[in-house]
Amino acid sequence: MGKLTVQLPDAKYDVHIGERVYDLFSSDYKDLLQSADRVGIIADKNAADLHLSVLLAALQKADVAPLVKIVPSGEKCKMQEVYFECQSYLINKNFTRNSLLIAFGGGACGDLTGFVAATYMRGIRFIQCPTTILAHDSAVGGKTAINLPEGKNMVGSFHQPAAVLFNTKLLTTLPPREIRSGMAELIKHAFISDENWSEKLLEEGTFSNPTEEWLAAELLKGIQVKANIVAEDEFEHSTRKFLNFGHTFGHAVEAVCGFGGLSHGECVMIGMAYSFLLSEQHGTIEAAFTNKFILFAKNNGYSFDPVVEHSFSNFLVYMEKDKKASFGEMNFVMLEKLGKPFVKKVSAAECEQAFFELQNRIGMGERS
Repeated sequence: MGKLTVQLPDAKYDVHIGERVYDLFSSDYKDLLQSADRVGIIADKNAADLHLSVLLAALQKADVAPLVKIVPSGEKCKMQEVYFECQSYLINKNFTRNSLLIAFGGGACGDLTGFVAATYMRGIRFIQCPTTILAHDSAVGGKTAINLPEGKNMVGSFHQPAAVLFNTKLLTTLPPREIRSGMAELIKHAFISDENWSEKLLEEGTFSNPTEEWLAAELLKGIQVKANIVAEDEFEHSTRKFLNFGHTFGHAVEAVCGFGGLSHGECVMIGMAYSFLLSEQHGTIEAAFTNKFILFAKNNGYSFDPVVEHSFSNFLVYMEKDKKASFGEMNFVMLEKLGKPFVKKVSAAECEQAFFELQNRIGMGERS
């Protein structure tokens, strides 16, 4: 079982990863659970159908009988209606400021549950129990949010969990799309932190079909990258922005495709290709590397179809509404080189040029 600690000025919590992490409910976290007057689980439907019995059995051993609220899976759970439905559920079930929530599902469910916990009676405690690879990123760091039709994660709060328990055994039932989604965030952590690790992942033959043992070790490395950055910049004033590599354009792709049309990680993969093109202009990333990355993505089942199927103006609308945009310019995370990220303002004209270049690079790959 792997473990690391997230240390912040006003909060400290542990992240556990392995097959037997739920045993900790009966030991390390029994006092936390027993201190709550009510324990609630907000679970996405897919995770609940497959694995809720595992979580309930572990909590039963800790003498906890939680209430369970099932929400839609994926980005559909981050709608305003679902958020208010969860708040009403807690009120009607007599949850108080001394209650505790458990997020059980993918990254979207964790985002929703965290925001519900952050805002219910001005804030209650919650535990992250992610069930997807993607959630190794979102479960750590305290970012919580829901979506609006106008953009992703536009309403949210910083609210740190009391603990993160990542049961890797549950990852064995993930479909290929969910694996691709999570692995995109993993390689993002490599790109912004470590050149050698990045190159190894690009050469990894089992990248889109990893073994549980290999994946657990890699995910712990990814979580450590995020934990280090969050400890340095909890509220995204400086270095935490580096975690948005690939996300400015990636979030626009999600919005254009309709949230859930492509998975978050699949959109981020497209966004990283876009950011590599910008990095060619403002950093030292070479075109050959960007082309290598695009080929790597295609070989591992990632699609670039949205870039071909939609016009640049469709994406620009959402990039201009991005939380990182200001005064008509978009802030993009780029790489000086692998492992060396920086943030730079980019005009709409330059964004359009990069978009057409990405279309061209995708076409070159298809013609070769």
